[in-house]
Amino acid sequence: MLRAGLLVLVFILLLAGAGWWYLHPASEVTRGIVYGQRNGRELTLEVHRPKAPNGIGVLIMVSGKWKSHPGKFRAWMAAPSLRAGHTVFAVSHIAQPEATVPEIVEDIHRAARFVRHHARDYGVDPRRLAVTGGSSGGHLSLMLATRGGPGPADAPDPVDREDSSVQAAAVFFPVTDLLNLGPSTENDGTGGPPKSFKKSFGPEAADLEKWKLIGREVSPIFHITPRLPPVLIAHGDADTLVPLDQSERFQKRAAELGHDIRVLVRPGARHGWLTIMWDVRRFAEWFNERLAAL
Repeated sequence: MLRAGLLVLVFILLLAGAGWWYLHPASEVTRGIVYGQRNGRELTLEVHRPKAPNGIGVLIMVSGKWKSHPGKFRAWMAAPSLRAGHTVFAVSHIAQPEATVPEIVEDIHRAARFVRHHARDYGVDPRRLAVTGGSSGGHLSLMLATRGGPGPADAPDPVDREDSSVQAAAVFFPVTDLLNLGPSTENDGTGGPPKSFKKSFGPEAADLEKWKLIGREVSPIFHITPRLPPVLIAHGDADTLVPLDQSERFQKRAAELGHDIRVLVRPGARHGWLTIMWDVRRFAEWFNERLAAL
């Protein structure tokens, strides 16, 4: 019995050690890189460079409830991407309501342009950028996937002239249609903004007629074009905050325009699940599949 107990203990320790090793890949980290300004504050990102980069860059939207802080990102969250050879850019933004959601969307486009402008400096191919995030981070990722494009050719800042498009997106439980929240617990039945985020879209969003314009502008489902890159979505079918309906309707609309968007449905999962790191690993593999040949 004692021997059996020791063997079990050794096995558990080995398993824990292997897990720690996997989640802590060697990488070179640069923090506090300023990519822009908002409301007198610096917008920052951090770069994690793997030991064996393959030229793919992955922007991670550090965002939940449209709130963000650089300290919320931990390298282990990107372990599968780093092990796959991706150079990771963890993008933070000013949290709502200090910045409105439309302003946050503007800022993450600026981040994508900044990364593309400096891609060669980080050993990244500017033609192979991907984006990922969950919940509001998934929403922001899809805003890049659907609305990314060249900046004004006459912009004084060369960064602003760059293209903010991405070549692949893989996201968790994203908000795709703010004008139709469906069975979400955030739907107050008025057709207005999500009830916990009334101030997050600016004062004009209180006017339902103006909200229809604001909500449409920041809803990915209304901006699917022939340029939409490959998109992979993982979503739980028991999610009541951002119901699966949000991803399924985005998938259906994309299919109507000739795009094959894959939705991985996680039975019984709510807004997050214990095995989510396995899906993060699947995302990393999928990025390699989609971008390796570009």
